[in-house]
Amino acid sequence: MIAKTTFSFENIVAWQKAHAFVLSVYSITRHFPEEEKYGLTSQFRRAAISIEANIAEGYKKLSKADKLRFLNIAQGSLEECRDYIILSRDLLYINEEEQNILCNNIEAASKLLNGYSRGILDNNAIK
Repeated sequence: MIAKTTFSFENIVAWQKAHAFVLSVYSITRHFPEEEKYGLTSQFRRAAISIEANIAEGYKKLSKADKLRFLNIAQGSLEECRDYIILSRDLLYINEEEQNILCNNIEAASKLLNGYSRGILDNNAIK
């Protein structure tokens, strides 16, 4: 019997990069001040999770418009995270190395998310 490959949102490289970004956000925000637990730490994590969650949710939508709507929400959350990186830097919650890690991870996710969105828009992507 030949094993059949199952495709899911986990196979989308944009989701994989977004997931890596979430993991880096969790790792780095673990060291934020305790008074930010329900402030910046929580907001940053929620926005990061929203990127990958909206890619996953959009994956199973049947119409191109629905898929693109969820990917657009993911793009908005990604930009929100860019702002949180700047804010974290300016508040001295992250050092230069952590900023570089976050910026590199979010840039990789952004490029792939934009490409995935363009592929759907151009009707070249299957799910």
